[in-house]
Amino acid sequence: MTLSILTRPQGANRALIDGAVSSPEVPLVFVDEPVLVKGFRKMVRNLEFDIAEMALTTYITAKEHGVAFTALPVFLVRDFHHGATQVLRANSARPVPDLAGGRIGINRGYTVTTGVWGRAALAQAGLDLESVTWVCSGDEHVASYTPPENVTRAPEGRTLEEMLLEGELDAVVGANISHPDVVPLFAAPDDAAAQVLRQSGIFPINHLVVIRDDLLRQDPSLARSVFTLFAEAKHRYIERLRANPDDSRQDRILSRVMEITGKDPLPYGIEPNRATLDALIDTAVSQHIIHDRPAVEDLFAAGTRELQG
Repeated sequence: MTLSILTRPQGANRALIDGAVSSPEVPLVFVDEPVLVKGFRKMVRNLEFDIAEMALTTYITAKEHGVAFTALPVFLVRDFHHGATQVLRANSARPVPDLAGGRIGINRGYTVTTGVWGRAALAQAGLDLESVTWVCSGDEHVASYTPPENVTRAPEGRTLEEMLLEGELDAVVGANISHPDVVPLFAAPDDAAAQVLRQSGIFPINHLVVIRDDLLRQDPSLARSVFTLFAEAKHRYIERLRANPDDSRQDRILSRVMEITGKDPLPYGIEPNRATLDALIDTAVSQHIIHDRPAVEDLFAAGTRELQG
């Protein structure tokens, strides 16, 4: 039996996708899904794939709502997110706390992971998140999730970029607007995120990997086998990153993390990521994304909770 897998080609999984890393015990068929977030939705709503890359906060939201898949501590995508919040250049000197009472756009849904980490950076800088009206450009992957009362939808046919440029929004998070009049709210945002890493050890996680629960019940060894494949593919990427990083944002950020920490910038396993996972879970509770705080271990498949790679 082959296993369908949804994942976007990137450094950490490329050796798996191109076949340099494989196992006859886990025959994978990679799904062609041009827009990854649409694949997230298919997995959350219909369990359309056997294994899938998944946004972290989408996953913990889905778990609270009873979706039948479970994660592996395989953290494919990480990034700095202080640059996710953008404002008009004319307002770039505005102190972060002064955004209180305003309207801030969120790309796609309120539970999108970049938005969660972006709001966390704003809160750390002194913004009262409860005072803001959050204007989302799309709906939620988890259809049964109900956002807080201070979350609304952008008007039909209006983009966050248009609304920011026309003064209908005070800022946007996660929209990646490229316009001469739009700049990051935080000066030198990656430097600010690097300083958080130095002080707290937190390097934001965006995506992990999930497997359908029925498959985990049928084959209890599957989780460990899939973890091992992803870990081997990632090790090959880190070897290349150490020897010859390219000029992509991914390589630049991970090289900087490696310089700061002196360690693998993409560690797999619960323990080397506990501080970041705890921070994300606490943030999800404080932002009203989940109601009950799960233990970190309960989010991950049995047989993988002690693994590191």
